[in-house]
Amino acid sequence: MDRSECQVLQDSSGLWLKPLSGQTVAIIGFGNQGRAHAMNLRDSGVDVVVGGRAGSSARAAARSEGFRDADAPDAASQAALVAFCVPDHVAGDVWASAHTAMQVDAIAGFVCGAPLRYGLVSAPPTRGIVMVAPKGPGATLRMRYTMGQGIPALLAVHAPGTDPERTRALALAWAAGIGCGRAGVIESTAAVEAETDLFGEQAVLCGGMVHLMQAAYDALVCAGYPPEIAYIECIHELKQVADLVYDHGIAGMRERISPTAAFGIDEAGPVIVDDHARAAMQGLLARVRDGSFFAALMEDQHRGGRRLAAGRAAAAAKPLEDAGRTVRSMMPWLARETRP
Repeated sequence: MDRSECQVLQDSSGLWLKPLSGQTVAIIGFGNQGRAHAMNLRDSGVDVVVGGRAGSSARAAARSEGFRDADAPDAASQAALVAFCVPDHVAGDVWASAHTAMQVDAIAGFVCGAPLRYGLVSAPPTRGIVMVAPKGPGATLRMRYTMGQGIPALLAVHAPGTDPERTRALALAWAAGIGCGRAGVIESTAAVEAETDLFGEQAVLCGGMVHLMQAAYDALVCAGYPPEIAYIECIHELKQVADLVYDHGIAGMRERISPTAAFGIDEAGPVIVDDHARAAMQGLLARVRDGSFFAALMEDQHRGGRRLAAGRAAAAAKPLEDAGRTVRSMMPWLARETRP
């Protein structure tokens, strides 16, 4: 499939779920995505077993939620579909420990494309391999499911196995069981999912957003404005605008904000996102596509995640976190609300 091609499918009737009727799904991992997949599938009437390391907190959490749990290979041996819901950097090791225990005709599934795109997974051609990647955090996936809704997902048949129709049908059943069929399933490839996901996280959703907020906050504070006001204007209010975009799109957001704010979009936007920023984004995308970003991630993890830990520690130590705590203390109900 070409990168520019995609097909959007929806299932509000539950017909997609039928191939999993009477079958067991093994969820390997019970973290951000694994818990949501396990909970949603169980609530959809699917038998679920959770696999993980003996004595791990994840397995204890799964038991506390009422799931059967087992070592990853044991869980994999019981299932028609084995969904690997683990972080990218450990996916290869978990796959190596569990995939040989799978039944001959079992299908392997991944919740993101990176392990497939960057060669962490290898299997005989007889093994069907699919990807169902919800486009949102596991907590959001679970929340929307309990509301009778869903979030979009990307679906790929990475390897058709010996029965391509069954492989695709089980992937669609998985997507339906977690609620994504209600919102829309986009057929694509693991490479497209991995490349767009890693780029989006760096350029906008995490990397770009965090550093833009920090720089704007610093500009106000350095100019003598109170930290709490700088935090509200440049960080806290971001969610309100993002929610408008989420619900109505960019054009719809522009119609729902003040004329002054809307005027500022075209006045300041091209100054912030100039040719240099656009070139930097192309550089980020190039590093994703040539594998150098993922290689850097894996190298850091092999060194104990020191760079990742240092980044988290530095973020926690920034003065703006004090301002943020003060602002949030003005709204004590925030601490009581459950958020993704």
